[in-house]
Amino acid sequence: MKLASLKTGGRDGTLIVVNRALTQYITAGEVAGTLQQAIEDWSNSAPRLNAISEALNAGQCDEASALDCSALASPFPRAYEFVDGSAYLPHVERVRRARGAEVPESFYQDPLMYQATSAGFLGPRDPVPVVSEDYGIDFEAEIVVVTDDVPMAVSVEQAAGHIQLLGLINDVSLRNLIPAELAKGFGFLQSKPRSAFSPVFVTPDELGDAWRDSVLHLPLISSLNGEHFGAPEAGVDMQFNFAQLTAHAARTRPLGAGTIVGSGTIANQDESLGSSCLAERRMLEIIKSGKPETPFMAFGDRIRIEMLDAQGRSIFGAIEQVIERYV
Repeated sequence: MKLASLKTGGRDGTLIVVNRALTQYITAGEVAGTLQQAIEDWSNSAPRLNAISEALNAGQCDEASALDCSALASPFPRAYEFVDGSAYLPHVERVRRARGAEVPESFYQDPLMYQATSAGFLGPRDPVPVVSEDYGIDFEAEIVVVTDDVPMAVSVEQAAGHIQLLGLINDVSLRNLIPAELAKGFGFLQSKPRSAFSPVFVTPDELGDAWRDSVLHLPLISSLNGEHFGAPEAGVDMQFNFAQLTAHAARTRPLGAGTIVGSGTIANQDESLGSSCLAERRMLEIIKSGKPETPFMAFGDRIRIEMLDAQGRSIFGAIEQVIERYV
């Protein structure tokens, strides 16, 4: 099934069930008012939401409304926890190679992960507000999963069973603020503003054979200002799968229902498939010619992030955002 949140109903939106064609929806208030409420009682709410989904997709819901993605909040307008990994090591390798540094061997055995901003997410059609272009505005096309309650010290095999939803994210980064923050040795803060999720999140069964071994095996497509930017394969070069990332996050603490776990920027060893962020393209330019040629984003620039199934149908809907000056 596919789930989303309308911007109505307060900070956490109003839960709706969306059809597979992403054209119609039914409100799900009889099951749960918000997606957070639903995931907290997932064993009871999931079967009831699935029944609504089956009726909607069968054309049996006369009360269905037309879906307008501009009316959607992110599926989780805010979350208790968002931990973002960096599971695609070609991305890490290029960034380090561009500055003449080696990737520590530990990166291949122990996932990179940080505590990300979760107090609020932008809607999939909302503009990205930024104070200054000098910040080095960048998009990052990633995949996220959402868990139910995950016990502390869970095994990787057990963690796989706690993944209940998948979606996409534009993990906005302000690249020119990152070096000074990381130099302090305490991680990201000002360099990571609010990000945006895809219009809908889906249950793993919606993905068929594309979801296996806790990895999503499809290209993630990015377009910048209407021009194709990249379509790296999410099922290739993922050093740590989502079960491993979830278990890593839960090693010393339980994860509450609705925890979001990010993959990090999708990247492949095959450079011909393109990139999922401007920083990586700039690193490749530095490696090849000694200097970056691609600028970071400017006010008015538009980013689109989407994933299609084997039949060319949008799975999660598209994130479509414009960079806007904050005043």
